[in-house]
Amino acid sequence: MTGTTTPPASTPAATPTPTPTPTPVTVLRDVRPWGGERSDLHVADGVITAVVPHDPAATDGAEPQNTAAPGVVDGGGLLALPGLVNAHAHVDKSWWGKPWVSYGGEPGTQGRIAHERAHRDELGIPGVDVTLAVLRESVRTGTTAVRSHVDVDLGVGLRGIEVVREAVAALGGAVHAEIVAFPQDGVLRRPGVLDLLDQAAAAGAEHIGGLDPASIDRDPVGQLDGLFAIAERRGVGIDVHLHDGGELGAFQIELMIDRTLRTGLQGKVNVAHGFAVGQLAGSRQADLVAAMGEAGITMSTVAPIGAAPLPLHALRAAGVPVGLGTDGIRDLWSPYGTGDLLTLTTQLARLSGFRYDEDLVTAARIASADAARFVGREVHDLVVGAPADVVLVDAENVPDAVVRAPRRALVVAGGRVVAKDGEVLV
Repeated sequence: MTGTTTPPASTPAATPTPTPTPTPVTVLRDVRPWGGERSDLHVADGVITAVVPHDPAATDGAEPQNTAAPGVVDGGGLLALPGLVNAHAHVDKSWWGKPWVSYGGEPGTQGRIAHERAHRDELGIPGVDVTLAVLRESVRTGTTAVRSHVDVDLGVGLRGIEVVREAVAALGGAVHAEIVAFPQDGVLRRPGVLDLLDQAAAAGAEHIGGLDPASIDRDPVGQLDGLFAIAERRGVGIDVHLHDGGELGAFQIELMIDRTLRTGLQGKVNVAHGFAVGQLAGSRQADLVAAMGEAGITMSTVAPIGAAPLPLHALRAAGVPVGLGTDGIRDLWSPYGTGDLLTLTTQLARLSGFRYDEDLVTAARIASADAARFVGREVHDLVVGAPADVVLVDAENVPDAVVRAPRRALVVAGGRVVAKDGEVLV
């Protein structure tokens, strides 16, 4: 690995702990949920308790002419979206906040794995400081919930999981996280990794991961049997990175469908990437998508440039929830990524050929409300009973917000203002 030095102004730096503290919210006044009518969101114990039409004359308990009373936050008529949900992240891998690291690995999955294993210790990865830095940047741009794959292997053991948990705890509820114990270096080809995944599940990881059962482990039946045995025994979910395309990828999805139905794990199995689904054509694709829906399997995408787009409308029609995630953010796999999920939503919409308003709204829902199950929530929306996670943007409507990805004016997480005008308050 080589390193180059760049001027400080061009290097994203971990922001020092700010002086301001998060503001508890009891009423978020004058916002437009999903671009609708001006409304007031009432909040208690971090949950939305009422959504009522905005009355400019109401003070919500504040003194007249003082709507800035404690707990009453004026939204100024801005458009409101639910907090963004990053359904596929690797927050333990990032070097965000450190000096620029030039990429020096070989191409392909195997080359990137080897490069990362050789150099992660030099950068203090995994480390609480870098994990906290990338999480704070995600919060700044409106992400309030995340499913993060965290490397579990013979070199790092379960240490990365503890690092991520510590970083999340340091944010005091600004971001809700679920963890996937992820075998980035393979499962069966590294004896002992299945035991580590089992230990991670027993210790509270919500999901265990897999990686290209055919092309990495060269034993798709063996890897999937091992993963499903742990998931069934421990009651956790499964989230498999599947880069294999075409019929090879489709075959592995069919193996997952079969095991999901046999073990009763419907609703707990996710296919990440799943390039094969976008590559299949006609009835072959339709039949596979329908089978995934019947098995309760979900999908997550990172909207990669150059890959065949997933058939989002067909997946949704078949009852296959789709989540959007950033993948890695400035890590040893790639220098790309900012953690800004709304900007990634723009990319998802463009790659999917979305132009109509209803399609652009669909993209926004994939990045927020529709991704509730990816972070263990029954509901994640601007409705009564949902967590009070809200992002305000200056946009005419949701399609405008998706196309422009304007700056996040206010971010509320768990009923507290955690970012405002680009400043993180946690």
